[in-house]
Amino acid sequence: MSLSSSADYSILPKVNSPADLRKLPKEELSILAKEIRHRLIQVTSKNGGHVGPNLGVVELTIALHLAFDSPTDKFCWDVSHQGYVHKILTGRNDERFDKIRNDGGLSGFLNIEESSHDSFGAGHAGTALSSALGMCVARDLKGSSNHVVSIAGDAAFTCGITLEALNNIACTTKNFILILNDNEWSIAKNVGALAKYFNELITKPVYNRFHKEAESFLSQIPYGKSFIKLVSKAKRDTKELIAPSSIFEKLGIRYLGPIDGHDIEGLVHFFEFAKKSNEPIVLHLLTKKGKGFPVAVEEPEKWHGAGPFDLSTGKAPPSTKNAPPKYQDVFGCCLAKLAKRNKKIVGITAAMPSGTGLDALQNTIPERFHDVGIAEEHAVLLAAGMASQGMSPVCAIYSTFLQRAYDPIIHDVCLQNLPVTFCLDRAGLSPNDGPTHHGLFDLSYLRCVPNSIIMAPSNEDELQDMIHSGICYKKPSFIRYPRGSGTGIKLKENPEQLDLGKAKVVQDGEILSIWALGSFLENAKEISNLISEKYGFTPTIVDPRFIKPFDVTLLEEQCTSHQCIVTMEDNVLAGGFGSGILEILEIKKMQFPLKRIGWPDQFIEHGNSIESLRQKYELDNQSIFHNIDVFLHDINVTLPSVAV
Repeated sequence: MSLSSSADYSILPKVNSPADLRKLPKEELSILAKEIRHRLIQVTSKNGGHVGPNLGVVELTIALHLAFDSPTDKFCWDVSHQGYVHKILTGRNDERFDKIRNDGGLSGFLNIEESSHDSFGAGHAGTALSSALGMCVARDLKGSSNHVVSIAGDAAFTCGITLEALNNIACTTKNFILILNDNEWSIAKNVGALAKYFNELITKPVYNRFHKEAESFLSQIPYGKSFIKLVSKAKRDTKELIAPSSIFEKLGIRYLGPIDGHDIEGLVHFFEFAKKSNEPIVLHLLTKKGKGFPVAVEEPEKWHGAGPFDLSTGKAPPSTKNAPPKYQDVFGCCLAKLAKRNKKIVGITAAMPSGTGLDALQNTIPERFHDVGIAEEHAVLLAAGMASQGMSPVCAIYSTFLQRAYDPIIHDVCLQNLPVTFCLDRAGLSPNDGPTHHGLFDLSYLRCVPNSIIMAPSNEDELQDMIHSGICYKKPSFIRYPRGSGTGIKLKENPEQLDLGKAKVVQDGEILSIWALGSFLENAKEISNLISEKYGFTPTIVDPRFIKPFDVTLLEEQCTSHQCIVTMEDNVLAGGFGSGILEILEIKKMQFPLKRIGWPDQFIEHGNSIESLRQKYELDNQSIFHNIDVFLHDINVTLPSVAV
């Protein structure tokens, strides 16, 4: 099927539910797979999305819905970014799919509120096995007989949660089906000993082949079938005379594989076998990430999650000329430059070398770059160990993923006051990805931790200063910055060390003092113009720079010389930057009018853009100006003049 913008779908329109799928003749299934791939490419070319992962699981998903009865049978997809095919087959192939990841469209991940076929929502890795095992426990206690299937990529097995679940499966239930979807990639190429081990299982499939041939032979001789039953209990002890058992079987889970993950008929056969198993079982499937789209196969890291692209060429639309550099690229280049001068600097990431910009260090000083896989807890503890020995580790982890390492942050880094610098990319909104990826909580979960230094740059040059400063402070330091391009400010050749805890007044004014954190500083400048036009005065604008330690001296000065304060932050209001100022005012026993502007106490959905979501939640410039306008009237400030 060609990749034209229009397509002649002959089979796909017939499938509006798994029941419709099971009515199709076998010979139409391969056509359906091609049509689904075309649909995926067509929609993601407009909206962007997880192209490669979904193209790789088309046959797997079709086979699942042929062999199992969703939603009675439960599917737990790890991360669930590969759930587009599942959505198509469960009645969501309509205008909502056309707008996936955009306003009014489907989520790019599974969502229990979106469909009864989405048994468990996700967005982070490592959740599938534990959640599925929990469903098995509930099923067994209720005496039900439905099946629970956990589908996890090989990269998920670098997660501690996955290994914890593996340790508990065999002693918890006899009916557990695990599908290991092995495509050798997470976002970047999989790393570590487990990736090598899975490769050995692929290249040396001795055990399963031996037993299949042995049982076939024994079943044909007199008393052979009785002999098979006699020795079945001793398999795990005797098979090591021929080939070592898999790590799964050491944990009490029967292993079958490798299996062609693109053979629908074969997959259905194995799934039906797994349904009848009286012991936990893992099916090791081999799939090709990006299958059916040559450019996605050739560059799987690039096409794991892509923006909109040209349908005929696969190329992204031309970027705006002279667009400011992205924060992640500024971070990467700055750290690589600093590492050349300081041999103690080491960069650490959790499966995100290019996403964080750390590939710049990887390419220049590879021996001081560490990708630990999807293992954020380990990344933080690894950094703590390095820091205890005099190194200067820099952990680059998205804000939403650093949540997974909260205990090591408190217990292993901050409690011991170790000099680890954390760079939190994607702080604020990740609009198309939605609530699982928004970085709206880091100020709240970090601000309460003793010994922590927390910074937020208002532009990319300030980011450079903060990276350098964080390393120089020799304390646990956290730098949060947004996704995407910076402001276009000229970058200094050499970053400067900032005075610890000192804010910066960027505009002197009167009456109102606006403390605009991070990316909201640019918004504050525009809102200041609106205030000046209406009220005839110029408010003060402060770039706080530091959330902790906070510039209490400047705050007290502003309270003395101004009538009120407004705070603006790209974080939830609960426990955030504005809450910190309220706490200081309470400690200082100062009653002073304060208006906090930030995100409400709820999970923010996905949307077209940062701008559309901010507008919806009254965080766009006009809405903020309106709320400040109401605030000024409510507190009866004394104004020099009021425009009509």
